[in-house]
Amino acid sequence: MSIRRSALAATMIAALATGPAFAAGGDNDDGDRSSWVNPDYTAAVAKIEAGDYEAAIALLESVAGSDPDNADAFNYLGYANRKLKRYAVALDHYQRALTLDTSHRGAHEYIGELYLETGDLEKAEEHLAALDRICFFGCDEYDELKELVEAYKSGRNVEQSMNTDWQG
Repeated sequence: MSIRRSALAATMIAALATGPAFAAGGDNDDGDRSSWVNPDYTAAVAKIEAGDYEAAIALLESVAGSDPDNADAFNYLGYANRKLKRYAVALDHYQRALTLDTSHRGAHEYIGELYLETGDLEKAEEHLAALDRICFFGCDEYDELKELVEAYKSGRNVEQSMNTDWQG
């Protein structure tokens, strides 16, 4: 093999080896690649952090329009709409995120929260069970949804039990 081919092969191997690690360095542990790919996504996350859900939705709709396979964008579209109590719209976005990525931890947590907010404990527990399978060694999404399920079962107000942490 020539030196040029060896160098090319080494470069390709290095790119393949570091690519997923770089891609996983986004906003959540689901391999969120959106924040470094699309500045609208980054701006939308900042709007969510600030509680400006309408502005976040406009930005995320742009992201989803240009990248219809972006589960993270659909997850956050669900989140922003849920915070505005647009439950049917939020549910559609969460389901789209989970269709694109069946192991999306944030979408499982947030759809579980939606089900609790709308009084469907059984569905919330289905997503808690999914997180239990996905998070073999445990994860924040499982812990947070489990805490909310327990709050719901004990009669506490779930919305008051939810913190304002927007990451998933």
